[in-house]
Amino acid sequence: MIRHLPDSIINQIAAGEVVERPASAIKELIENAIDAQASQIDISVADGGRTLMAVDDNGTGINAGDLALSVERHATSKLNTDDIMAINHLGFRGEALPSIGSVSNMTIMSRDPADENGWMINVEYGEVKAIEPSSRQKGTRVVIEHLFANLPARLKFLKTDRTETAQILDITRRISMAHPNIGFTVTDNGRQSMVLPPKPDDRRARIRDALGAEFTDDALLLDAKRDQMTLTGFAGLPTFNKPTTGGIHIYVNGRAIRDKSLIGTARAAYADTIPRGRYPVAVLFIDLPSVDVDVNVHPAKAEVRFKDAGVIRSLVINAIRAAIDSDHRTSGQLGQTALGMASHQSGAARSPYWGGNSSSSRGVSQPSVDWQNPERYHTSLPIDDMAPQARLAEEQSHSQHALSGDDTASADTYLAADYPLGAAKAQLHKTYIVAETEDGMVIIDQHAAHERLVLERMKAQRQESGVVNSQALLIPEVIEPGAAAVMVLLEHAPMLAELGLIIEAFGDGAILVREMPAILGQTNIKQLIIDTAEELLEHDSSHSLEDRMEHVLATLSCYGSVRAGRPLNANEMNALLRDMEATPRSGQCNHGRPTFVTLSLADVEKLFGRR
Repeated sequence: MIRHLPDSIINQIAAGEVVERPASAIKELIENAIDAQASQIDISVADGGRTLMAVDDNGTGINAGDLALSVERHATSKLNTDDIMAINHLGFRGEALPSIGSVSNMTIMSRDPADENGWMINVEYGEVKAIEPSSRQKGTRVVIEHLFANLPARLKFLKTDRTETAQILDITRRISMAHPNIGFTVTDNGRQSMVLPPKPDDRRARIRDALGAEFTDDALLLDAKRDQMTLTGFAGLPTFNKPTTGGIHIYVNGRAIRDKSLIGTARAAYADTIPRGRYPVAVLFIDLPSVDVDVNVHPAKAEVRFKDAGVIRSLVINAIRAAIDSDHRTSGQLGQTALGMASHQSGAARSPYWGGNSSSSRGVSQPSVDWQNPERYHTSLPIDDMAPQARLAEEQSHSQHALSGDDTASADTYLAADYPLGAAKAQLHKTYIVAETEDGMVIIDQHAAHERLVLERMKAQRQESGVVNSQALLIPEVIEPGAAAVMVLLEHAPMLAELGLIIEAFGDGAILVREMPAILGQTNIKQLIIDTAEELLEHDSSHSLEDRMEHVLATLSCYGSVRAGRPLNANEMNALLRDMEATPRSGQCNHGRPTFVTLSLADVEKLFGRR
């Protein structure tokens, strides 16, 4: 038999969607305070929010008549009949307060400036009490006690007090970054855990307070526009990444969201510049007309739907990639980590990086040369001259420990002050290049760096002519990589041909390789084919064709780059540095690892106790 549910059950069902945990209630109350034009929001919690949560604001307040309506379902002052597709407030459904009141003992104290005194109303697990006068002088205070006490099953799903408090701090931090004009504090069991003072019209300063100097000091500024859509914010350097998506902060018209599609878009923008399983750190503010976005598609308003999602995706990806391409730096965290480890091992004082967010010593000093004009640094030695097999026989005669006289003379022609990556001075363990800069030193991973250069050259060839230049093998090579590998390789044969790899079937379980990308030179064809097949098997049809091509290109370029363990002379080392300066994304290899780390002279002196 079908029957109507009582209001108490309806409110509890609604609460299950809106109030998942204490942080969910805090989020709703913060958004109400922002809608009330508050300039200061103070939050207090006890026992992870189980026993007590309170949110104080200095906003416009609520009069007596509206206070009674505020605890009724779908009663709101923020939405008119015709506004459902053009919502300009953070809250609009009128569900938050009645939902919270149905699963807690909730008290609201507020004062409208037009009233002679404040008013108070109490809702005890869905039962609304009478309105009473209150001594409240300004704004609104909402107190929530004993959340889910009437729903023991829900209470069991809450995590530890520390975890729930961390969630409250996280949601407060996320919301605060979109509203720098508002001050926020969080007090946990009587101890102040977060203080974010107002930063009027200074979004970067607020983000620095919220996320730390490690992010903002190295972040890339974003400012892009398409039609009536704008994207602003900050994108972290690819080498500054995290193991989860928690570092991706997205806002749509000032609303903090956790939209999987947009998070995926942000990750896609970094493509081959960060390692697999790692995620970027970025703060993205997307603003567009409210009629072009539907925020009423998720119970907790955590996701949105765009009228033209493709344009938004393109805007985000292009803006982030342009920022990365125009900046060759690696994260300052890398050099500081190395410095901190060395200091710790030698018994010296720990560097500020290990102690928190101090920025008094960043540990990395970026070269004081303009990166924006890479053409002036480009050498006449092309990437092709650095092919691993091109002069292998010649290089065997070079000493592994010192440069020849001619090489030294050549090295002297490169002055450290003239180039961002300085002048190559030595090669360590036939793997790392040490270069002197105007104010410090740079250590370069030769294989990682050249791998990126080869990849970018192949991508440039494909962009210019539609294909990567190929070269026919004098004797076509037969490879037997296994039945599954043969199937996936032949399925993608047209795509591989665009990348300069020409293959065809050759009996059962084998393929014939006729042409290879010219830039690769002599390489281990069998292993390259096997690795390419594995890439295609891992990135199946669930990935776009372009994504699969990017992964295969990265694999191919790995086989065309200078290997660790190969000695390089001064000319080759300096040619590599000059090509890095003229190549976008040269700060990261194809797998997202850094290609170089920079240390300032001051930091080196600290290692020896000179400072």
